[in-house]
Amino acid sequence: MINHHSASHSSRSARIDALRGIAVFGILLVNVWSFIWGFESLRYGVLPATASIFDVLAVAFTAFFAEQKFYPIFAFLFGVGFVLVTRSLKQKLGRWSDAERLYRRRLKWLLACGVVHGTLIWFGDILTVYAIAGFFVLASLTGARLRRVRNTLLIWGIIFFALLLGNFLLGMQMVSPEALQEQAINTVAAVEAGRVVYTEGNLLSIGMQRLGDYASVTTQSLFILPHIALLFLLGAISVRLGWLTHAARHQIFWRRVQWAGFAIGIPFNLAWATLVVAEAIDPLHPSIYSFLLYAWLPVGGTCLAAAYVATILLAKNAIGRWLDNWLAPVGKMALTHYLLQSLLCSILIQGFGFGLGAVWPPAGWLVIAFAIMLLQLFFSRWWLARYTQGPLEILWRRYVNKGIDDADKNS
Repeated sequence: MINHHSASHSSRSARIDALRGIAVFGILLVNVWSFIWGFESLRYGVLPATASIFDVLAVAFTAFFAEQKFYPIFAFLFGVGFVLVTRSLKQKLGRWSDAERLYRRRLKWLLACGVVHGTLIWFGDILTVYAIAGFFVLASLTGARLRRVRNTLLIWGIIFFALLLGNFLLGMQMVSPEALQEQAINTVAAVEAGRVVYTEGNLLSIGMQRLGDYASVTTQSLFILPHIALLFLLGAISVRLGWLTHAARHQIFWRRVQWAGFAIGIPFNLAWATLVVAEAIDPLHPSIYSFLLYAWLPVGGTCLAAAYVATILLAKNAIGRWLDNWLAPVGKMALTHYLLQSLLCSILIQGFGFGLGAVWPPAGWLVIAFAIMLLQLFFSRWWLARYTQGPLEILWRRYVNKGIDDADKNS
């Protein structure tokens, strides 16, 4: 006899894991470029004169489909996980204060992974700023009433849009054709220097470059903290109100999100991708419009990300089953896969490894990304047929469970 409640819960969890798996894959599409070009505003570097139509399409595809679309989904799901995990810990321990303390322990593990990742593997780590956001934003909301969560969401939303508008207005005052030209010359020189180090350098030179870039990325990531906090809180509220955990009951809501997200996101990101391609072809003559669109990319990208989430949640029948069967295992091992992607990219692309970044064209770099995704699809199913969690997730759980055991001993 089938337990319908358990089956329904399993289905909901699978779809959330599928979302997380898609986010991990989407992040790789964007991150792979940084293993070649390093940390500069010219993310896609400079397309060579010999670039093929496939190279141009690779840049356009990434800018339109992936850039600033999947880290918002990942951040949203971080907030979802916060509520689900703290609820589970509260049931085990009986008190919200203990659940909050154990969740802080989870964040310490995440922060440690982020620092190791950023300093030893890839400078563009996002786990560090996620952990910081978790400490200062989410942990304080453990057990909070829904009204308080909404008020906090409103506050962070105001801060986010105030910073966005302030940055836009300040940038508009500073932008001039001369300033853009000078900045473009400096940027092209910097990305070329980074490319040479990352794709042709040895382990030591790449490591030194990585440390400097990690410090810069982490510092600048603090400016996107309000955006991340806003997404965290939206994820938390989506669980509290059942939007995500009972998506079938909220199909009208998700259809509205889907249509609004596509209506805003598609034209905005088409324009963004067009300007990105133009900038990659001729980086010494940037358009002022690329600056204008970049200033609002957190909004335009998040709109398309919201449409992706809605589309996945509304998927039914064969498509829904495929998502649950193939992508949910990836999502269950999200931390393992995120770090594994960086390790594989650094070995395959950078100078201390196979150095493919120096000899393959831009379209080839996306081929590497898709090959890693395919490997992870099959590896996830193979691993989870033998274990209940991914390798790093098992270690993470042991670390947290040790905290639970210590709490039991002290109680």
